[in-house]
Amino acid sequence: MSQTIATPPTVRLDSDVIGKPINRTEGPAKVSGAAKYAAEFDVTGPLWYGYIVSSPVAKGKITKIHAEEVLAIPGVQRVFSHENVPSLAWFDRAYKDDVAPGGSPFRPLHEPEIMFSQQPVALVVAETFELARYAASVLRIEYDVEKHNTDLESSIDEAFDAPKGKTGFLPPPKPKGDMNKAFAEAPHKVAGEYIHRAQHHNPMEMFATTVDWLGDGKKMKIYDKTQGAPNVQQYIAKIFGLSKDEARIISKYTGGGFGAGLRPQYQVFLAVMAALELEHSIRVVMNRSQMFSMGYRPHTLQKLRLAADDLGHLQAIEHKALAETSQFENETETVVNWSAILYDAPNTNFDYQLTKLDLNTPADMRAPGAATGSFALESAIDELSYKAGKDPLEFRLLNYTYEDPSENKPFTSKRLDDCYHEGAARFGWEKRNPAPRSMRDEKGLLVGWGVAAGCWDASTQKAAAKAVLTADGHLTVSSATNDQGAGTYVIMTQMAAQTLGLPMSQVTFNLGDTDMPAAPVQGGSWTANSVGAAVKNACQEIGKKLLKLAQKIDDSPLAGVDFEDVQFVDGHLRANEDITRSVAIADVLAASGEAKLEADGKAGPNPLNMLKYSMHSHNAAFVEVKVDEDLGTIHVTRVVNAVAAGRIMNPKTARSQVLGGTVWGLSMALMEETYLNKDFGRYVNHNYAEYHIPTNADIHKIDVIFVEEEDDIASSIGVKGVGEIGMLGVAAAIANAVYHATGKRVRELPLTIDKLL
Repeated sequence: MSQTIATPPTVRLDSDVIGKPINRTEGPAKVSGAAKYAAEFDVTGPLWYGYIVSSPVAKGKITKIHAEEVLAIPGVQRVFSHENVPSLAWFDRAYKDDVAPGGSPFRPLHEPEIMFSQQPVALVVAETFELARYAASVLRIEYDVEKHNTDLESSIDEAFDAPKGKTGFLPPPKPKGDMNKAFAEAPHKVAGEYIHRAQHHNPMEMFATTVDWLGDGKKMKIYDKTQGAPNVQQYIAKIFGLSKDEARIISKYTGGGFGAGLRPQYQVFLAVMAALELEHSIRVVMNRSQMFSMGYRPHTLQKLRLAADDLGHLQAIEHKALAETSQFENETETVVNWSAILYDAPNTNFDYQLTKLDLNTPADMRAPGAATGSFALESAIDELSYKAGKDPLEFRLLNYTYEDPSENKPFTSKRLDDCYHEGAARFGWEKRNPAPRSMRDEKGLLVGWGVAAGCWDASTQKAAAKAVLTADGHLTVSSATNDQGAGTYVIMTQMAAQTLGLPMSQVTFNLGDTDMPAAPVQGGSWTANSVGAAVKNACQEIGKKLLKLAQKIDDSPLAGVDFEDVQFVDGHLRANEDITRSVAIADVLAASGEAKLEADGKAGPNPLNMLKYSMHSHNAAFVEVKVDEDLGTIHVTRVVNAVAAGRIMNPKTARSQVLGGTVWGLSMALMEETYLNKDFGRYVNHNYAEYHIPTNADIHKIDVIFVEEEDDIASSIGVKGVGEIGMLGVAAAIANAVYHATGKRVRELPLTIDKLL
């Protein structure tokens, strides 16, 4: 092989891109309307519509469905219910998805029994959406109603220890010391109960599925609103006995998920069932009210007891939690363990229990368990700091843990102390008057400053990616991962571009299709490090092939150079020890005569590191509130959120994640609550008008700090993830600031006007 070697360029291309605030690559498609969501895709042939009928009762049994009345309406094709559902897989395992908790999963239209209000009881299929909706509204169903129980507070006696049945759930640490004795003898102590009721995800895009019936046996393209296309595929394939070719799942864009899309929702089951039975393209979309029939952050009761000695050192920590779950599954969250990670004491006791109610199963919701537990913990820590006569920040630093007390392991890295210091400096914490009700603004409003901390797992999951470099020098990388707005498209493009030293304009990253290499659901803050490592590995395999081809060129300047001694920069391969020994990638491809190079990459957790280390990201939130003591209104006027989350691949998208998490922490503290009518067993504020979330007028100055943190043990690319951590600490910091402003300690969320007056 003979080829003229080009001189290295004097002008740098933009290939050193990791860590730069680069705009989203999919941004233009989203703002222009070119991006298509699950309910917007075109199909082969005519499209029919399915409309879901929901149960008005919380518990009972269907006794009669008057389907013949709506089937007589011209254009109505079928009424699906338990009476005519096709023969399907019967065993629990078929209905379990990758993140399913223990228990027996819900089977839509499987039986006449009603287990929760708004349970789907029928699907009406018609030629138009309007007709399907109308027919569903007049479908008569008779029920034998039974007495239900949806009240957690009255069901405490029925609590049981949460079983380990879900991946990622850690049982509470074992007790140590003598908790009761230490608490009784301590000079400074607090005890309190902390409450928040159910909260719903409420993403803007409602759950929807469009099944494109291809007319080739059972072959379908299924466009689904999900946070994990491979998870939906294995769920659907097992239930309906389909191959992966027959059930291809596509989810290119997701209009928000926040955890609601981790599990397959029932509309995808109903849409696929109807398509298979009718051999026709089908679209099913939930309405906003039906979005409240899915998973949610569970109503949780927490009790904490903390005690400190005369110097302010913690002597006792007790954290107990009771959460609701459904009658058929045991949804578990890691709620109390964070108290054992962030703080240490010689006497501890932790407990987490569940109570079964006549509700649907709760689901993971941004920072599941940690958002719940950190509010209670950091509120109690703040209260104890006052009892001990310490500044709340000083008290946290005094009780700082340098190793993980819950597992007696060193952290791979922990820069929470720098989060405290950098956040306090940016916020101006040194100007804080420590006395409650001591600070006012120029308008006479009470001013309060609060602080709280958070930590979240830095875990890695198995993931795969494929890289293809074509003769024109364009690199295309793909993985079946998801982007619900976190910036996956752009950060994976950055990873691929930098690994092979190419400009961003020569790299395309594709996702959200089960024809691509498998990836985990997007959740847990593990996408960036898991899929990112797989992308890097795939591109490195391309790099190895390029080096071999480059070394076949006559008089190659890279002859005899090992791959570990080569760098990819500015579209060139060059030797580390002498960068003048360089070959352009374009020249290598031209000389090789290859139309394209392909390579696969995989990544996963390091079991040895998992055994040896504790892996977490951390943050510290500083908050200013202003309170009108006459009206009881609370305004969050300033937030500084300092985050230590390893390597930040894109400060712009990472900052966006932390901003979103901070806003959600504010929403959790002041607004979010799904009201359950216990008489009907139904959530009554099931719409955007009455489920309160912040508007622009509620959000003021939010400052995000990324504390520099290097950690190649937590993940091979040094990334920990920022999706969850940005929310933590915010709700507690707001409650703590409200106490500082008013002198009133509120332990129940949301912190509404009535709780202050």
